[in-house]
Amino acid sequence: MSRSRAREYWCGVVSETVQIRLRRPGGFGRPQGYFVQCNQTDCQYVEENKPPCPLTPAMFADEIKAAEEARAQRSE
Repeated sequence: MSRSRAREYWCGVVSETVQIRLRRPGGFGRPQGYFVQCNQTDCQYVEENKPPCPLTPAMFADEIKAAEEARAQRSE
């Protein structure tokens, strides 16, 4: 997957605008799939994507679909 561009998002947990981007965890033993990375490193929910964090991979549904279609075409 190509590196996604950061987008701005108003986060109610930290009460400020943050930069978010879609990521895939890398390395052995790490969960597969996607997560949303936030630039707010002081947030206790950073890289968690669990409530009360409002970030979910569904926010990037179009980007995920395009990446999976491209991956399927490469494997044909």
